[in-house]
Amino acid sequence: MINENLFTGKNIRLTVPREEDAAVMQKWYEDASFLRNLDTDVARLRTVDDMKEKLETAMKSRNDFHFQIRLLETDELIGFIVLDGIQWANGCCMLGIGIGPGDCRGKGYGSEAIALVLQYAFTELNLHRVGLNFISFNDRAQGVYERAGFRYEGAEREYVHRDGGYYDLVYMGILQKEWLERQNGI
Repeated sequence: MINENLFTGKNIRLTVPREEDAAVMQKWYEDASFLRNLDTDVARLRTVDDMKEKLETAMKSRNDFHFQIRLLETDELIGFIVLDGIQWANGCCMLGIGIGPGDCRGKGYGSEAIALVLQYAFTELNLHRVGLNFISFNDRAQGVYERAGFRYEGAEREYVHRDGGYYDLVYMGILQKEWLERQNGI
């Protein structure tokens, strides 16, 4: 069933970035687990000014939709989710997500945010496809994405170097029609 409120779920809501978010997010970049699962780049510490610039740049893009993930009960910032690099002519983009505080991971907040942003992508933006990628050792992310309806599409073998080993970069995607079938229980 489609949620009538595009930006609010049972436990979280999606918002635009706020000025004070940069300082909160900067702390996440001091957490090795957060950094090593976030993307394929090397772990790098960030300053508050780095985070402010990143947020300002993100909000100016016409091809990216950035949302902050906040707990409904306390309004605490716990993460972000983005529809990145939208190709309007093709109706497709990539999804990125990060849950910052370690004690907020594994509680379903990411799943809830993905459900909200997919609804937004497919009903409001009328996108055709949303893709994503993750490092193959991130089993928790894979489970979340599969439960959300994403399907395996392929991998770039041994693409990511971590701790002396090489890991695949796995690609998954979901089509609007697949998402609609899940909403209608088909």
